[in-house]
Amino acid sequence: MLLVMVGYEGQADAAPLRDSLQLGNDRIWVVWSHTGRGWEIIRVQVRIGAEWRNAGVPSGEYTLLYSKAKPATGHHEVFHTVAGTVFPDTVYKYQINAWNEATTPVALNTAGEVFHFFPGRGVAGPGSILFTQETEVAVVRTEWSLDPVNPSDITVKHTLIPKKTGYFSLASPTLTSLSAKDLAWATVPGYFQGNAIEPHFVSAYAYGQGVPDRPVVYRERCASTLSPIISSNGGWSFSVIADPGLGRNPWANDHITHQDWQIGLSHMNRRSQLSPTLYFPVLGEPASALHSGQKVSYGFRFSLREGDWYGTLQHAIGDIYHFGDGLALRHNRQSLTGRMEGMLRYLSDSRTALWNVEEYKGMKIGAQSYLGGVVGSQRDAMKNSDYGAMWMVASMTGSGWFRDSILPYALNFKLVQQQTDTGWFRGAAIGQYYLAKRKKFVEEWGEFVEPVSLTYYTMLDIGNILLFEGGNEALKGRLRLGAETLLRWQKSDGSWDVAYDRNAHRPLFTDLQDLRPTFYGLLVAYRILKDEKYLKAAEKGADWFIAKGIDPGHFIGVCGDARYAPDFATAQTAQCMLDLFDVSGEPRYKDAAIRAARMYTTSIYTQPLAGHGARLVKGIPREDWEISQSGLSFEHGGIIGSANGAGPILLCSHSGLFIRMFQLTGDSLFAEMARSAAIGRDAFVDSATSVASYYWNAMNKGAGPYPHHAWWQIGWITDYLMAEAQLRSEGKVLFPRGFVTPKVGPHQTYGFAPGKIAGASATLISRAGLVVQDDPDVEVITALATDRRRLFIVVMNDRKDDRATELRLDITKLGAPAKVLKVSVVDAGAGSAVSGKAAWPVSLGPYGISIWAVDLE
Repeated sequence: MLLVMVGYEGQADAAPLRDSLQLGNDRIWVVWSHTGRGWEIIRVQVRIGAEWRNAGVPSGEYTLLYSKAKPATGHHEVFHTVAGTVFPDTVYKYQINAWNEATTPVALNTAGEVFHFFPGRGVAGPGSILFTQETEVAVVRTEWSLDPVNPSDITVKHTLIPKKTGYFSLASPTLTSLSAKDLAWATVPGYFQGNAIEPHFVSAYAYGQGVPDRPVVYRERCASTLSPIISSNGGWSFSVIADPGLGRNPWANDHITHQDWQIGLSHMNRRSQLSPTLYFPVLGEPASALHSGQKVSYGFRFSLREGDWYGTLQHAIGDIYHFGDGLALRHNRQSLTGRMEGMLRYLSDSRTALWNVEEYKGMKIGAQSYLGGVVGSQRDAMKNSDYGAMWMVASMTGSGWFRDSILPYALNFKLVQQQTDTGWFRGAAIGQYYLAKRKKFVEEWGEFVEPVSLTYYTMLDIGNILLFEGGNEALKGRLRLGAETLLRWQKSDGSWDVAYDRNAHRPLFTDLQDLRPTFYGLLVAYRILKDEKYLKAAEKGADWFIAKGIDPGHFIGVCGDARYAPDFATAQTAQCMLDLFDVSGEPRYKDAAIRAARMYTTSIYTQPLAGHGARLVKGIPREDWEISQSGLSFEHGGIIGSANGAGPILLCSHSGLFIRMFQLTGDSLFAEMARSAAIGRDAFVDSATSVASYYWNAMNKGAGPYPHHAWWQIGWITDYLMAEAQLRSEGKVLFPRGFVTPKVGPHQTYGFAPGKIAGASATLISRAGLVVQDDPDVEVITALATDRRRLFIVVMNDRKDDRATELRLDITKLGAPAKVLKVSVVDAGAGSAVSGKAAWPVSLGPYGISIWAVDLE
């Protein structure tokens, strides 16, 4: 019998086949043939330019999992690192439970009785094909159709009707599969990415370094986008995309449901063939317990597209999950600049900020209490976070409190944190935390010293201070001391060890490579000290990192308590490469930056879709969009990261970078992600302090045990707003950026040198009450001309609709007596001069900007 579906005359092999069913258009073509085993797919083709190409190894096989009893939840295998050590190390208590959950029979895809089959019955209908198969335990019906809106997609509706009582899981069929030699890239976003199969299971599964060689099943709790993707060397990519709403909602009604497991995602089918696969329900989870006749259905789509994995990811995020539409929901209760003013009040009070001054080796050192996990801490750990933000705030506000009560003691902390005597660690930061009771500096999770910590807590911090104190020759000497140690520790190939034992000096964590931007410390040294050898060494380190990290998609993180699971250091890598490009002019660093930033988009939740649904959070009514994970990033995701339990974080250090990436590439996904992270997050902000919680699951507890995070929050918000101002003004607002901040990501320091506004030299300032307006979706940045005779006011709209507000100026906040002579707009088309007035209206278009000049007497 001949059954032919939608035809396309230009398709190369469109000749009718006997006993065939076909779906096709001008982009894709799928042909089934009825064989002795049932309806098998014998041809899958995708159009690349004007050419039709065969896409992988066609199949059409279905997989059904069944278990009479609930599958075991224990784990039995013992796993080892590439160095032969048992994983995870018992000292890493935060990772043990996550690893145990990830190595159950269900997660490893070894549970249940397996039914593989090709459907016995296939019927062509108007615009679709319906397949049916009856197995020993269930009836399976599947409807396939072309998506009229997205022509590269085939939509599928799966229906399972049990014939027995038990636990069931129905996998998406294997449309086609790819051989390992034809693999260009594979990813389950949020868990791993890579260009090759990785035989070392811990490297692939725990660290996301390469493609696992097992058909493991991932949870949606760390899946940023519900779409496993595989790319071929032949120029096409293949993904399966879960229907919106199929995955778990992390806060379904009035309590956290983040860890619910409703769908499973894999890059392989149960036969370990490379083929993106969904599982629903998940075997052993509540929805999988079914009685005879209890029907369950779910929907998904296959997408076969010309191009690489990133274009396919953009398609899933933009065309299917409509991520950008969520921006229309976002609005603030408190502006970002208002949040910064509130945090400055919080930081100005040593009691609320938990600011401590201690005696150490005859010096008074200052830092904030750190009440999180640190090995050896008796709740006496102290830490400073963002030195660039500290000096920036002191400069922009002119505050005597910050200048006299914070900076001197923070500087002393930095000086004693660096080892200056002879020996292996001379020049290094001997620990990022200070234990006040034991009077000792330590690392987060053991007695060791890391080269990346030298980059962070010597080179970056001292470098950012030197941007403000350029004449401090003693600090320059300290910077050079650190740079020489980085040179001494750098290997001949350009790399560094992950860490050294503090006592024996032997390398630690030898199962890992230092796939982090450690090289950046040498770039800092070059920019400050102008010694060419530091630039050459930075380039050597960056080149090694590109070859071993960015090219294959391999990274580690910087959080010691997570045993270096990949984290926000990936985003930091992108900014570090951009900075190296700015200095060297070498295009390979710009290319590496863009590729790293694209990979970091898989650390941003794009699901579930945010809406207006009612939620109750600790007794407070909220709308779904207010607490949505969508748009937020991981601290660290994957199998062993904190996002498994806590969800994403509110420290959005990547936002400024992503705006810069949008300006560089024109890729709107970067801008949408930056704005989704930054705007409308008031449900996580403590109203008393304006400090946002760190972890999503904490909701609005404020700084909690991490008071130093307020500095990081001021840092990232400033970086984001300055990046937006530069973008929207098309470079009319342009200020020099400093160095990235240690640890949490790519945001950079401002305020150490004049910039330009509409061609005039100006210095950023921050004076509470200087310019006031009442719309929380409007931001105000102020700068003073170098001759102090003109005040610039930059006004920006946080939303994609029109806004109107009134600016009210209190010129007395500038301190010295002054009189307003004239207020005029300096950007075309935003309004006219309002001479001598202290209040005037401003209108802003979607994501608009207006620049005003106040001439002073």
